[in-house]
Amino acid sequence: MKKTMSILIVAFLVLSATCTYAAEKIGFINMKQVLLLSDAGKEAAAEFKKTFEKSKAKIQAREAELKKLKENLEKQRLVLKESAMKEKELEYQKEFRDYRRLVEDSNADIKRMDQELSRKLIPEILKVVNTIGKKEGYTMILDFNATGVAYHSKAKDITKKVIKEFNKTYKSKK
Repeated sequence: MKKTMSILIVAFLVLSATCTYAAEKIGFINMKQVLLLSDAGKEAAAEFKKTFEKSKAKIQAREAELKKLKENLEKQRLVLKESAMKEKELEYQKEFRDYRRLVEDSNADIKRMDQELSRKLIPEILKVVNTIGKKEGYTMILDFNATGVAYHSKAKDITKKVIKEFNKTYKSKK
């Protein structure tokens, strides 16, 4: 009797839990895709690319100067006295350190710009996600990139809807 009662209780709990979960409405978004494909994201990417290209051009110009300096140093190695050669090598090392600092600073600036653009856009996107969630009765909307979701149904993916609504709100703020 106790065994039968235990089985009935477990079955009841399993069925009631299943019914509870069935009532939940869960959606998924791809935040990276929203950032890349929305109008605001495309503008930010264009601005980011422009800054990146400027930095890249500076670095390449500096790299060419450094290469020329190294070639001159190698050509003069046999002609110059040892003290003059050491002086030239020290000059080259200083220029190389300056070059590395330029690369590091450029990378830091690009990373900072990327973080700043994300910091500006993500709260606005989340407002749109919240609005959609409330309007359409979602219990939960997850970013499947951030949550480690291994699988989700494409029917539950509302990324395109979020992009469309975000573009509308972004255009109205311009």
